[in-house]
Amino acid sequence: MRHFFMLLFSIVVIPDTALVSAERPNIVVILADDYGVGDITAHYPDNTVPSPYLDRFVQQSMSFTDAHSPSAVCSPTRYGLLTGRYSWRTRLQEWVIAAYEPPLIAEDRPTLPRLLQQNAYHTACIGKWHLGWDWPGPQKAQMTEQPNGQKVLEWDFTKPIPGGPVDRGFDYFFGVDLPNLPPFTFMEDDRIATQPTARYKLDASVGTVMPRSFEGCPIAPDWEFDNILPELTRRAVKHVHDRAEQDDPFFLYFSMTSPHEPIVPSKDFRGKSGIAPIADFLMETDWSAGQVIKAIDDAGIADNTIVIFTGDNGHSHYTGWNELVQAGHMPSGPYRGHKGDVWEGGHRVPLVVRWPNHVAAGSSSDQMVCLTDIFATCAQTVGADLPTHGAEDSISFLPSLLGKTSDTGRTSVVNHSNHGEFAYRDGSWKLVFKMSGRNRQDSRGKPTIAELYNLKTDVAEEHDVSKKHPEIVARMSTALTTLIERGTSRPGQDSSNDAVVRFDTTQTERWAPATQ
Repeated sequence: MRHFFMLLFSIVVIPDTALVSAERPNIVVILADDYGVGDITAHYPDNTVPSPYLDRFVQQSMSFTDAHSPSAVCSPTRYGLLTGRYSWRTRLQEWVIAAYEPPLIAEDRPTLPRLLQQNAYHTACIGKWHLGWDWPGPQKAQMTEQPNGQKVLEWDFTKPIPGGPVDRGFDYFFGVDLPNLPPFTFMEDDRIATQPTARYKLDASVGTVMPRSFEGCPIAPDWEFDNILPELTRRAVKHVHDRAEQDDPFFLYFSMTSPHEPIVPSKDFRGKSGIAPIADFLMETDWSAGQVIKAIDDAGIADNTIVIFTGDNGHSHYTGWNELVQAGHMPSGPYRGHKGDVWEGGHRVPLVVRWPNHVAAGSSSDQMVCLTDIFATCAQTVGADLPTHGAEDSISFLPSLLGKTSDTGRTSVVNHSNHGEFAYRDGSWKLVFKMSGRNRQDSRGKPTIAELYNLKTDVAEEHDVSKKHPEIVARMSTALTTLIERGTSRPGQDSSNDAVVRFDTTQTERWAPATQ
């Protein structure tokens, strides 16, 4: 499968301060949910699900060919993007935030929206949160080992709900906790927008991979799953136009709910692909992102707005993967695996950035980037210092965006799977620590299995060369140990993890005990 072209830039080493723009740009981050690295056809022209809006955006932007989410699933990646810190440094060692679990982002932790607030930005989150709340009720929200065990408890939806977006740096929030977990209703700021006074009843005809296990849970009357994405899109478009009339710069984090399950394309997209509902939903995702980009253009603020489009992890394998592949669409491109995996298909993501008159249109970069790096990149762009205690795993890629290079770019990255497996990348080498058992439960407490791949010659991760290069395995294992134990990736920073973190054995608990 063809990969997209590369533009070679002249190499100029320049000081970081010389990269800062004189005028603070607006910043819009569009984060698609379960959108694979292969899902933009401008990047992979042989793929068959059209993406006309993002194809046009690619022509106006720089595409990063070696971009990664810090995790292969939802909550950990969102944590990493907003805090600039790997989520496995928290107590959460596998999977995601379950229904009614408390905030993953600690109250005193620096966040990207907070940093931008301190630099006179208006900050807004529209879309999916999925980072926990302090849900009010007769009991506190708890970190539980049983997934979604708190769904049967009673919660008071009439009260303010602390610990969410507006308590973590956003001036405004509208959206959902996530589309397939209760309560099924929209939320605004720290309140439920429409009280979920009805009870969810499963109707499999509504969409694919409906939330079957949450039958009987609270839902807003007349709630329509296929209206979630259109409503969020309308809100985001309106927000762009409203903020364009203000003098202060703004930060919009448009955290999409698609193409994550439930697969519920709206009536304008139902059947449009001629392939399957998941392909229709991919097309609607492209349209939704396109509407927000178009709003920026229509509002006349494109020249002073950085737009970043990316995804939170690889494409899901259980929402119509086979139908896509049979139709000639490869959601992971040439890479092995999919959402949840430690393999490249689990965490390779599209990363496309537009900034007219600063970023070369139609260009690409092979600079290694992690979504945790968005924090440091935005900080450097607006001339703000990174927090002394915070953003531990964030390295600016602004030099690459501007067609320059520096001696501070990322050369290694840690990736984490749904099951808590680690992978450590150093240049073209990738060291994977697989579970030893058939599944996570069988593997708990047992040593992991180390495998080594050279992505320069084996992009599909087909040939384990760990036996041929034991010295590389040893060197990279030591480097990963150091990176974990230091509590940070940033040179010169001292930090610590919230729990004991191990990559050489499979964790015994989803929520590791807190370190003292």
